[in-house]
Amino acid sequence: MTSILNADLHCHSVVSDGTLTPEALAERAASNGVELWALTDHDEIGGQARAAAAAKAVGMRYITGVEISVTFLGKTVHIVGLGIDTDNAELREGLEQTRGGRRLRAQDMADGLAKVGIKGAFEGALQYVGNPDLISRTHFARHLVETGVCKETNEVFRKYLTEGKPGYVEHRWATLKDAVGWITGAGGMAVVAHPARYKFTPNEEFALFTEFKGHGGRGVEVVTGSHSAAEYVTYAATAQEFGLAASRGSDFHSPLESHTELGTLPYLPGGLTPVWELLATRIQ
Repeated sequence: MTSILNADLHCHSVVSDGTLTPEALAERAASNGVELWALTDHDEIGGQARAAAAAKAVGMRYITGVEISVTFLGKTVHIVGLGIDTDNAELREGLEQTRGGRRLRAQDMADGLAKVGIKGAFEGALQYVGNPDLISRTHFARHLVETGVCKETNEVFRKYLTEGKPGYVEHRWATLKDAVGWITGAGGMAVVAHPARYKFTPNEEFALFTEFKGHGGRGVEVVTGSHSAAEYVTYAATAQEFGLAASRGSDFHSPLESHTELGTLPYLPGGLTPVWELLATRIQ
């Protein structure tokens, strides 16, 4: 397989904060020409068996995945794990620990919203959650749109759910060392997800990639749904600078909310090592 491959290695189902089942995602990906697919739910691998079976049913190659929430320099950073052994006990225990604080955080978010007159947000958000252990800001956003508080989810985040706003509650996730360790310990490859989203300074970003690689991280998302064309170039250079493999993924969550459809991204730039070349033995 070369870099000219329609691989989509980052998306979410109802098992975390997506709106489609693993089966519906597999069908959507295949219909859009995806040749290699991974489901990467947040801090959860409960949909992996279903995703793999659904991919096989539509004749699409599959690789296991997860997206782990990490706190780094006071910000939430996401690390994708590809090609993981989903039966690995240490990985499972680590993900369970990471999920554990979400419900308490969500109740605190609802308390903050109640103080500005938005009542019942916790119960409302739960109506959009496939897995209550994974309640997130996205579920609150959907509830506030449905009840007419805002017109779209981006407006909810801007007004209520980002730092300094009434519904924002900081949560400390896994450490970078732990997340990369869980992934590599389970036989997988750790990949920095959508790095442009974190808005780190150049020095902070250098620290992120230096520490990430030092812990055994091996990849970076170069082409992803939230990156601009200029950022594809920037992070292609980052991949080369740090000797990292390059990944590609839409970060698709929902037909109504996601800006990038499954399987519609540009191909990886030339001159990079695609993650799938290093994961050939893990592809189903």
